[in-house]
Amino acid sequence: MLISEYYRILGIPLNSSLEDIKKAYRKKARLYHPDINRAPGAKEKFIEATEAYDFLMAHHEKSQLTDEDYFRIVEEWRKYRQERSHQRAQYYARSSYHQFKNSKYYKSTKLFNITSAIFAFAASITVFFFAILGYVMRLRDPIPGTEKTTIVSFIILLTLSLILLTASVLHLKTYIRANRKQKKKKKQ
Repeated sequence: MLISEYYRILGIPLNSSLEDIKKAYRKKARLYHPDINRAPGAKEKFIEATEAYDFLMAHHEKSQLTDEDYFRIVEEWRKYRQERSHQRAQYYARSSYHQFKNSKYYKSTKLFNITSAIFAFAASITVFFFAILGYVMRLRDPIPGTEKTTIVSFIILLTLSLILLTASVLHLKTYIRANRKQKKKKKQ
């Protein structure tokens, strides 16, 4: 199977990002999981989508290959990973959608996870802190030749850092709220 066919199976263009691949796989998995979709052929489409996702995730950085390198990688893929991927997809197809959705495999496709939320929050705090620290340091020890520190550049940098901080706090709150909803659903 050509790499373009894997992208076609997921319904995304060839130059898709990792986030696009994950998002497309989640849609296909939700659409074709046999626990939800009882139509004939849904299980096979679910298995194809899982195989495509596995291949694209394993070879995403290698998109600029020569034809010879590509065919060598595809052959290795068939030998070592395709059967494994197929078995995993069959396992998930036999499980309920609820079990599949709670698996580490499915959870790895989530775009917003706690790591990204905490990282964004920590980065925004760092930018905010260094904006203030930089301005104070510049006032205390001005650069020779520039006697006057511009308040406008400080205000712009501080405003941008506050926007970043606000966005990261909203991201973190959204994640926490979604996580609470999932826990409530599990309890019921």
